[in-house]
Amino acid sequence: MNLPRHLTRYLLAVVLAFFALFLAGEEKDSQKPFEADRAYIKAHFTKYEFEIPMRDGVKLFTAVYAPKEQSVAYPILLQRTPYSVRPYGVDNYPERPRGQMRYYAEEGFIFVYQDVRGRNGSEGEFVHMRPQRSTKSSPAEVDESTDTYDTIDWLVKNLPNNNGRVGMMGVSYPGFYTAAGMIDAHPALECASPQAPIADWFIGDDFHHNGAFYLAHAFRFLSRFGQALEEPTRQSPIPFDYKTPDGYEFYLNLGTLANINEKHFKDQIVFWKEMMEHGTYDEFWRARNLLPHLKDIQPAVMTVGGWFDAENLYGPLNIYQTIERTSPQAYNILVIGPWAHGGWNGPSGDRLGNVRFNQKTAVFYRNHIELPFLKHFLKDGENPGLPDAYVFETGTNQWRRYDSWPPSKVATKTFYFHSNGRMSLEPPTERGNRAFDEYTSDPAKPVPFIPNIAIGMTREHMLDDQRFAASRPDVVVYATDPLKEDITIAGPITPSLYVSTTGTDSDWVVKLIDVYPGDYPNPDPNPARVQMGGYQQLVRGEAMRGKFRNSFEKPEPFRPGRVTQVEYVMPDAYHTFRRGHRIMVQIQSSWFPLIDRNPQKFVDIYKAKPEDFQKATQRVYRSAEAPSQVRVRVLE
Repeated sequence: MNLPRHLTRYLLAVVLAFFALFLAGEEKDSQKPFEADRAYIKAHFTKYEFEIPMRDGVKLFTAVYAPKEQSVAYPILLQRTPYSVRPYGVDNYPERPRGQMRYYAEEGFIFVYQDVRGRNGSEGEFVHMRPQRSTKSSPAEVDESTDTYDTIDWLVKNLPNNNGRVGMMGVSYPGFYTAAGMIDAHPALECASPQAPIADWFIGDDFHHNGAFYLAHAFRFLSRFGQALEEPTRQSPIPFDYKTPDGYEFYLNLGTLANINEKHFKDQIVFWKEMMEHGTYDEFWRARNLLPHLKDIQPAVMTVGGWFDAENLYGPLNIYQTIERTSPQAYNILVIGPWAHGGWNGPSGDRLGNVRFNQKTAVFYRNHIELPFLKHFLKDGENPGLPDAYVFETGTNQWRRYDSWPPSKVATKTFYFHSNGRMSLEPPTERGNRAFDEYTSDPAKPVPFIPNIAIGMTREHMLDDQRFAASRPDVVVYATDPLKEDITIAGPITPSLYVSTTGTDSDWVVKLIDVYPGDYPNPDPNPARVQMGGYQQLVRGEAMRGKFRNSFEKPEPFRPGRVTQVEYVMPDAYHTFRRGHRIMVQIQSSWFPLIDRNPQKFVDIYKAKPEDFQKATQRVYRSAEAPSQVRVRVLE
């Protein structure tokens, strides 16, 4: 039926007005929990601010929220952060109470937040991932371990009604400070929970993965956080104006990495300049590797991470495993759920992007893992009997308990590539140098990392639908037949590729994918009209910058046309490929702008010129002599 134009416009206006009211109501409702939390904290906590002196005389700004009820003594929960302890002023309470203070305000803790050295309200010089000092011969020799020690010492001696016990927690960068604070720890530090902690900024966390530069993440992070603070300040950094929502377009138009400082940062982002000067795993990066310093750890440790955390999954896995190896006497457990970065602090954790987990995983974690851990070590609460590894199995969507991670009862299975895009557990039998698949990699038209547009690194890209990439001519695809029974992988994933390139350098991106059957049900409700039948869910994706295939310290060029093995370890996954699903592997040589473009010429990419960027013909071999494969650990 055709309505008169004026009536059509009237009805449309009514619908839009209703929709606007609906959204306003939704937004208002979403604020209600924060309003209630803020009101409770203001009613039950008194805020104090202190400048705590360190051993070298530098004073660190510290905000304390202490319970008004003084009849009992409380443990201290400490977080040290480079991101500011706003709001400042003893009369100003946070609009959105953070993390543990929001969820555990009624449980009886003194919540303490500190600006780390050189950030916001604190004195001193800020150093990114400040190198840990193995020995200290004078009070002037400080690091994050000594600052933590001195802070805790002052707190337990000066805060009224504390019970002498301290727990330390933090997500991401505060997770690094938590891990550093466990080293040569103060005796009052009873427990620590580094969550999504940074361990190594070149090998696997944040800005580099296997030497490949995470461009979109590094640019967005440092354009805001990298601004120098000449003196203590309470001001927020100025957000960068991209002038477009399309990150692919923005970064492609930037040209080479060398243009970024000249066009945008103009020598103001010091750490960006430092990164551009250290393109290999040299002493600058080795000094910022925290793992060698994690020895003889005394506090109880609960390291937390997310299977879909593109920023910091390397850190949690390696900090847990390092403490297992170097501090066998320590209480040391690992918790990993189906989360993006910090997702365990969200309200639910029942989904990420289009993938649903059918339960409120964040709520479970807080109620049954984190809070019992804190109460046990800080308040003599009942021993919760937590396992060494409390991990969420995606695919079947259930929590599992293990006495170690990876689990001990696993078998290595190898999936080999075959002709016509097939993949199986059978080794290839073809012989000779003609068994390969070929594609052209063009730096001018790199493979995007998501099917939509975004300005930065999206949280859901770690399990996005990969159908958009499978159809590209510069991506090779291998897949099994539909599975006749479930296959559960648990642990690291190892691609071992036999490749050649007509260039002298190349990136190799491997993606392990769960292909849903065609009759997989759509979400209900489904306002976005997502079609889950045939969905290609990314389970794990990781790049290797080819020149680092043998050494991160001493890069090597490829010999054009020569078959070369490229083998590396991808971060762990814990996922069940269900019966009727297929296992897929996609291989490509760009992942943009998540990773910067490789010129495909052996040069210092941070100083590459436009003429260095060239097309390259890439081959993936699948013969008996060169059996490209992906190895996984499968639960027995």
